[in-house]
Amino acid sequence: MNLAGQFARARSLLRNDQVLMAVVAAMVGVLVAYAAIAFRLSIGGVQWLSYGVYGEVLIGRVAELPVWQVLLVPTAGGLVVGLFLKFIMPGGRPMAVAHVIEAMALRNGRMRLRDGLAAAFVSVVSLGAGASTGREGPMVHLGATIAGAATRRLGLSPHLGRTLLGCGVAASVAASFNAPIAGVFFALEVIVGHYALSAFAPVVIASVAGTVICRAHLGEQPAFLLPQFGVNSPWEFPAFMLLGAVCAIVAMIFMWSIFYAERVVDSLKVPDWIKPAAGGLAIGAIGVEFPHILGVGYEATDAALNELLPLWLLLMLIPLKTAATAISIGCRFGGGVFSPSLYIGAMTGAAFGLMAAGVFPHLAASHGAYAIVGMSAVAAAVLGAPISTILIVFELTGDYQITVAVMVATSIATVIVQQFQGRSFFHWQLENRGLNLRGGRARHLLQTLTVQDVLAKDFDKISERTSIAEIKSMFSRLPHGTFVVVDSADKLVGTISFADLKHIAFDNSLDSLINARDVAHSHAPAPSLDDTLEEVLAVMDVSGEEHLAVIAGAGDRSVLGIVHHGDVLRAYNRALLEAQAEEHDDTRI
Repeated sequence: MNLAGQFARARSLLRNDQVLMAVVAAMVGVLVAYAAIAFRLSIGGVQWLSYGVYGEVLIGRVAELPVWQVLLVPTAGGLVVGLFLKFIMPGGRPMAVAHVIEAMALRNGRMRLRDGLAAAFVSVVSLGAGASTGREGPMVHLGATIAGAATRRLGLSPHLGRTLLGCGVAASVAASFNAPIAGVFFALEVIVGHYALSAFAPVVIASVAGTVICRAHLGEQPAFLLPQFGVNSPWEFPAFMLLGAVCAIVAMIFMWSIFYAERVVDSLKVPDWIKPAAGGLAIGAIGVEFPHILGVGYEATDAALNELLPLWLLLMLIPLKTAATAISIGCRFGGGVFSPSLYIGAMTGAAFGLMAAGVFPHLAASHGAYAIVGMSAVAAAVLGAPISTILIVFELTGDYQITVAVMVATSIATVIVQQFQGRSFFHWQLENRGLNLRGGRARHLLQTLTVQDVLAKDFDKISERTSIAEIKSMFSRLPHGTFVVVDSADKLVGTISFADLKHIAFDNSLDSLINARDVAHSHAPAPSLDDTLEEVLAVMDVSGEEHLAVIAGAGDRSVLGIVHHGDVLRAYNRALLEAQAEEHDDTRI
């Protein structure tokens, strides 16, 4: 069945791209919702096999188990994960939100469904066995790969592919928290990067479709059951501001711990497939005394939000959960950081609220309110998504007054983290892999375009034995004033421009004494077809060259063409105009 052809015929019949996009977005939302349901049920199934209990009631059950079982389960789960990563998973690492951002920025939303299913399997085993990570990141990745598969099967344009990727992400977040508004804004804020109507409408449709399906099968109960909290006095807002600063520090320590753990684990001289099992043993050791840190952690988070945990335990769980999550991610368990950041934020806020109530008992609100505020502040600072995090809290509580306090603390935490760290956890992950996306959409475009997009064939190739006299006679007919010099095997030697000959241009005594090889220079690295225009412009800037010969690759210096500075700038300008048109709804799908 040729889905791309049928899609094209439907477009020609309806002649309304937005209507068709709405239909596709709804379909993706439904598919992602069912995938999310299957994902959650699978985690519960593995957890039942591992601990004999299903759902978010793990703490009491683990406390009843023998120590050997609490140690064995995450260790065995780590062994399964390690072997799967070694033999099945490309790159040997689980995938999550950072890979979705990369696909949006560099591949126009193209993702492979196989990668999403593999990452989902790793996360199901990890979370079911007790790894201290979150389920939202893998769900976002799975939803994005479903959208990417739909893009490929339907033959959608790059613009539509990016929008549909946002649809998959929105449906995933909406299904995770039963929060469709937050799903929309997370997708637009973190993944799509703009709020144009051409993207907004399909993303809303996908989020609503995903929410409807999940509510039909799993009920309308939100991720956390919260009592109604309020703010006792306007004098509490300085306390919320201080809590925002504290949460910023906690968020930065949380992120630094993860990256430190990754570096330490990567430096260990043991086979990679053993590392998850070793990490599982460490997690199990913590879980023997503090089972609150095992798994997604919604049960413990909910207990903090409902004021069920004492101060000493809240203060203990903050560093323990940080360490457990760092070990889990560093040792390559599957999962994300969304749930752990909510967990740590709730513990931080609740502890802060209890201490504030001890100092100002008549002014401080219930410490559950501080737990909600802290939960949002830490998560927003880690994810770099303050708008969607605030909306998640608003959808969970429905309380405008507490949402104002959340906005204050979240804004302060986000600003502090951005000032001291300059990027979110996801962008930090990408930078550690050599992908710097901090230049914004403009830089993303340069990283997306390659030499293949601007390769020209209008170059003159001469032998390295060509005399200077011959070169002088040929300069007048050059279209751009540069010769490409090759050897007897037709491999690149270097280039010659008019500037290279200016010191001998009027000295005819050298015409028969030196040849092209003597004056050709190769100080500018020759790009290959897969090099990005960002790399090409950097080479041109350093070397001062406006024309670079393009070779087949590092091991093959056969000349394929030439790239001109003017062509690079024109391609970049064209991409900028298309991006601006997309963001202002001037594109035609």
